[in-house]
Amino acid sequence: MDETNFWQIVERVHRAAGDDMELKCRIIERDISALPAAEALDFARLFDTMMGRAYRWPLWGAAFVINGGCGDDTFSDFRASLISRGREAFESAQADPDSLADAEFDAEAWFYEGYQYAVGRGVKTATKGERPSPAPFSDPSGQDWKEDEVYGLFPRLAAKFG
Repeated sequence: MDETNFWQIVERVHRAAGDDMELKCRIIERDISALPAAEALDFARLFDTMMGRAYRWPLWGAAFVINGGCGDDTFSDFRASLISRGREAFESAQADPDSLADAEFDAEAWFYEGYQYAVGRGVKTATKGERPSPAPFSDPSGQDWKEDEVYGLFPRLAAKFG
C-alpha cells in the first residue's frame, strides 16, 4: 500500500460518513480489518507518518485558536480527525493552517477522540493482534508560539473562533 491507496481508503470512508465520527470509526475499522495483514500494517505505518507530518507548531496553534486551547491529547485527536477528512483537507491545512477558517466546524468532529483507536483496532484484527507502536514524537516542527500571541498568527481563525 502506498500513500495514494491510503488516501483513497480514507476519502472513501469520509464520503460515506461525513462528519459522523462514530460511523466513520466503524467503517474505517471494518475496512482495515478486511485488508491483508501486510496492507493493514502499511496503512498503520502511513497513518503514523501522517500524524507525524501534522505534528507541527503552526497546525497546533490553529487547533488552539479553534478550540480555545489545545493540549497534547487534544492535538492528537485533532490531527487524527484532520487525516480522516482526506488528503485535500490535510494538505491544505498543512500549507496554510489559517485556511481552516473556510471549513465548517463541528468541534466534536474536529476534536474527536477515537479515529486513531479505530485504525489501531482494525489493524489488530487484520493482523491477528500485531500493531507496532508508532515511534514517539519528539518536538513539533516549525516555529513555536506563545499562548498570548497565537491568535495574532491566525487572523482568519481568530476572527471566526476568537
